[in-house]
Amino acid sequence: MNKIRNRILTLFFLGCMLIVRVFPCTAEETKNILTVQAAVQEALKNNTLIRRAMEEERAAVEGEKSARAELLPRLSTSYSYNRLQDTPYAIFNSIKVDVGEKDNIFWDVTVYQPLFTGFALTTKRKIAALEIGLQEIMKQQAVLDVAMTTRIACFQVLLACSALEVADEEEKQLEGHAHDAKHIYDQGFVPYNDLLKSQVSLAQARQNRVSAASRLRVAVSALNIILRRNIMEKTQVRKIPLFQTSHYEISALFEKAVRKRPELRQLNVAMEQAGLAIQVAKSSYYPQVYLVGRYEQTGDNLSADNNDFGNDHNAIVGFQVIWPFFEWGKTRAEATKAFHKKAALGQKIQEIKDSILLEVTDTFQRLGVAEKNIQTAREALVQAKENYRITNLQYRSGITTSTEVLDARTFLTQAEMNHHNAFYGYQIAKAELKRAVGEK
Repeated sequence: MNKIRNRILTLFFLGCMLIVRVFPCTAEETKNILTVQAAVQEALKNNTLIRRAMEEERAAVEGEKSARAELLPRLSTSYSYNRLQDTPYAIFNSIKVDVGEKDNIFWDVTVYQPLFTGFALTTKRKIAALEIGLQEIMKQQAVLDVAMTTRIACFQVLLACSALEVADEEEKQLEGHAHDAKHIYDQGFVPYNDLLKSQVSLAQARQNRVSAASRLRVAVSALNIILRRNIMEKTQVRKIPLFQTSHYEISALFEKAVRKRPELRQLNVAMEQAGLAIQVAKSSYYPQVYLVGRYEQTGDNLSADNNDFGNDHNAIVGFQVIWPFFEWGKTRAEATKAFHKKAALGQKIQEIKDSILLEVTDTFQRLGVAEKNIQTAREALVQAKENYRITNLQYRSGITTSTEVLDARTFLTQAEMNHHNAFYGYQIAKAELKRAVGEK
């Protein structure tokens, strides 16, 4: 029984060791492997651009509350104390009679209600309400920007990973070639400079690998910043599976971009605000009417309820009308200024629309170029691999030179990088096209 138990335990530990070898990733490493979509969701949750847009939206909400409060009654109070050098007096029939105290204390409570302000207050509230919608659109724009930036950063990481894999493969193959060259040189079949060429190329490949690893670290750091992670965290992006290229109609893209781009929607809201700003400027043409109510007390003690020379309290209800009917053309100038600002916004809308259509055209064309390049690069890669295989066999058979092998490896490296650049160039162009038409 003991022998059977020991064998079972031995098999168990061997199984655990096998699992560790087959699945070497730790829990932390598994956590850091992100899909592109998961990276986008994390960025939208944590990115400072989104948070800033949310704070701006909250500020706009408070601004609307402030504008609404301007329409409501305002309550204020004041308290003052004055001490005179001499007791105030009056002379009646050559007799000096005191008419006040040296100490004078006054306090009041005032209610101030605007009744008519030339529609200025109601219009300002409408402008503030539009500002909330404007900030919401700006938040949507921030979402689009962060989503695109995150996707591109993920593709840059994947491209850098592919470049490192190419560099690893190149270094490994050139190590094999240098070994072959040394063996053939030792047998006296090739000159010494043939061996030197292979060793120099191997040294260059090792330098290229170091540079590729450095570029990968920089790309990962850039992604970590977007995700608001520690800049040195070893974040990984899951590779993209094979995909089918998408078909787009340029006219449909134009229509979608004009309808959905937040920049145009922002300007449309700004046009509404500019129209309301003209009304605010013209409000000075009208009188402003306020209802005023006040309770006041006057006395010579701290509570102002002792007055030997008059009533110590009083209440007032009245109207106040303010009408600045002549200010040297200021009101007309302000209204004209607001009108021209609205006209300028109209021109800006057309400019932005033109730039959006150009942006859509540019990304659409780059997407088409990348799609064609993928097929071309794939065919070239197959040819370069076969060329390297044949040339390497020929060298081992002694019917070609080391130069031919090194050139074939250079062609293969270039073909591999062209293929990766075309593949991820298509993905980047697709991400930019989604942003250009206003899609997340």
